[in-house]
Amino acid sequence: MTPQQIHNTTIRHFLAPVAQLLDDASVSEILVNGPENVYFERAGRLNRADVRFPDDELLMAAAQNIADYVNRQLDDVHHSLDARLPDGSRVHVIIAPASRQGTCISIRKFQKASFDFDKLVARDSLSAEAAEFLRMCVLLHKNTVISGGTGSGKTSLLNALSTAIPEFERIIVIEDTSELQLHQPHTVYLEAQPIREDGRGQVTIRDLFVDSLRMRPDRIVVGEVRRGEALDLIQSMLSGHAGALTTVHANTPRDALIRLETLCLMNEVSLPVHVARTQVASAVHIVVQLNRLSDGSRRVQAVSEVLGLTETGTTGQYRLRDLFTFRGAGRDSQGRILGEIQWTGEKPTFAEEPFQIGYAEKVNLTTKLFCSG
Repeated sequence: MTPQQIHNTTIRHFLAPVAQLLDDASVSEILVNGPENVYFERAGRLNRADVRFPDDELLMAAAQNIADYVNRQLDDVHHSLDARLPDGSRVHVIIAPASRQGTCISIRKFQKASFDFDKLVARDSLSAEAAEFLRMCVLLHKNTVISGGTGSGKTSLLNALSTAIPEFERIIVIEDTSELQLHQPHTVYLEAQPIREDGRGQVTIRDLFVDSLRMRPDRIVVGEVRRGEALDLIQSMLSGHAGALTTVHANTPRDALIRLETLCLMNEVSLPVHVARTQVASAVHIVVQLNRLSDGSRRVQAVSEVLGLTETGTTGQYRLRDLFTFRGAGRDSQGRILGEIQWTGEKPTFAEEPFQIGYAEKVNLTTKLFCSG
């Protein structure tokens, strides 16, 4: 047996109480809150599982096997870790005494079939019209930020957006933990690495971003910006690497821009606030806002164009134009929220570009948004 097969067998052995959930394709997340409390997510809703681990020692053994698989430590000094299972599922582990319930393991399962626009439209996450508009934004190399909370579907939408990138382009994907699954043949995947026990070997998102700029990218896709690498991304957008895609944690399109601005200021470069704000406002073209609604569904709530800054005040405020917004229509008999994302009647500032660069035949459902003159 190969080392990976051995790890897979031992991890599966120790995770036997949740093996059925791991094998269930309809389950998206498994949340083990100590040995006796196990929950799982299906169709956006959390459910209590009728399973348990015999004791915390066995659960801790499962956690240690996961740590061994990724060459990480889990002990009194290292209270938590982020890792991947052999099948690619993402795992977070936290142990006592930081966790009062004992060992907690959160598993976000690897989805073997990444979402495309057709699947997202079929799931009512967005309309066919909005999907065509977003495809066009990618083709036109508009820098696009996907904003949303945890579990709102940002990675699925990022996967879908990436399908619109032409196959002849070279794509560099940068992630903390590899999740994206692009279909284009010329894709290079870079993954951050944690610091080793000897204090060496750490590779940050920012390190990888610097590397990516030297690798002749046509597109840079950053799974999520969380720290000072936001400044590197923003400046690359301004210096010829247009068409970047990324995600950020925020609740509204405006909050997404403020979040990016704040992350830029976390860089060691002493950057004045007004400079960070001006750069974000100039670099980002489109913000797509996702929300997970109370019925468990994940919907695109807004697609907004960034129009720069206002003239008022010393630094100005972000100006946004909503091109699509979600309009609810109550609930059905099963409690599912009705409604869809609809065009607001506003046109983007780049409405003529598809016709100027030969994409007129791709404008079908969005003729109201794009015009030839």
